[in-house]
Amino acid sequence: MNTNSWSLGILCYNEEENIEATIKKAHAVLEKLQQPFEILIIDDGSSDKSKEVIANTITNIPEAKLIAHEMNKGIGEALHTFYSSAKNENVVYTPGDGQFDYEELFLVPTFQQGYYVSFYRIENTTYSLFRNILTLINKKINAVFLGLKLKDVNWVKIYKKQDLEQLNLEIRSSLVESEISAKLFFLGRKIIEIESKYLPRMFGQSKGASWAILKKAIFDTLLLVRVIGKFRRQQKNNRYNSN
Repeated sequence: MNTNSWSLGILCYNEEENIEATIKKAHAVLEKLQQPFEILIIDDGSSDKSKEVIANTITNIPEAKLIAHEMNKGIGEALHTFYSSAKNENVVYTPGDGQFDYEELFLVPTFQQGYYVSFYRIENTTYSLFRNILTLINKKINAVFLGLKLKDVNWVKIYKKQDLEQLNLEIRSSLVESEISAKLFFLGRKIIEIESKYLPRMFGQSKGASWAILKKAIFDTLLLVRVIGKFRRQQKNNRYNSN
């Protein structure tokens, strides 16, 4: 594995009007980084023409690959698909709506094992009140129950592939990001936080806020607390047995 290679994931669900520009921008920036890279576009069961647009867009981009879910499974499953498919050292997921500025990857220092990067948004005026409430609840839970004080747990992060491989991820919803961060925190990984712009959507509306998602988030939060508790006990036992 190259010591500074990149696996960039683009998560897509019904983004036919945004996904082509997003892929092309990501590709242009990764080429400028002058490191080996791959682009994995995870289409999560789009019902519009996203898959066709993606297929046409990557025809002349050999580093890009489409991985399509036959049905919509949600962001958590899309993240699992990406993380399990990524092959390179620096693993970063991004949204397919074009709201992440890929130029910000130039702000990322060369970081070694023992660190991960978390981008954070200063403000988000495009989210609905409902979704902002969900974000605030998630942030409070992370701080109180998991010991995490990330500025923005729901935005773009860069992990080391070796770290992801040893976490045995169990959460299947978007809270998997909290699971990853909590486990890495317990393992002593240090966080590099980088301020990030939140670009306006060119087309369509933001997805991901509904009562069904809220109910699932509540259930998964309880599961998350148990999962992290189990992980901590296992790690403590491993350290005790190795001494």
